Amino acid sequence: MTAPALDYSAPFQHAIELIGKRWSGAVIRALMGGTCRFNHLLAGIPGISDRVLTERLRELENEGLVERLVDPGPPVRVSYRLTDLGQSLRPVLRTVDSWARRELNGVKPGDEAAV
Repeated sequence: MTAPALDYSAPFQHAIELIGKRWSGAVIRALMGGTCRFNHLLAGIPGISDRVLTERLRELENEGLVERLVDPGPPVRVSYRLTDLGQSLRPVLRTVDSWARRELNGVKPGDEAAV
């Protein structure tokens, strides 16, 4: 007996890789609280470097999930917020959070093999 063929879905794969990329979920989740400046995001996401935060914000902006807002000042201030598309991830992340709290409670990073 052979396993049934999987229905490969390019949009699904793209979405999983986008939100599953290291730090992307944390950035999106941090922006769920509202508009944030770069340094606020950097301080609010423990362990992320400024280089990686910059990369993730650019990627999420290119995907249409995050909007970069520039206040010409003086001084010039840049902040970020989720677009409507980014906000539409709220129920998805809420479901993932609920599953993780229920199923992965107590699992430490690096212990995934034991799961």
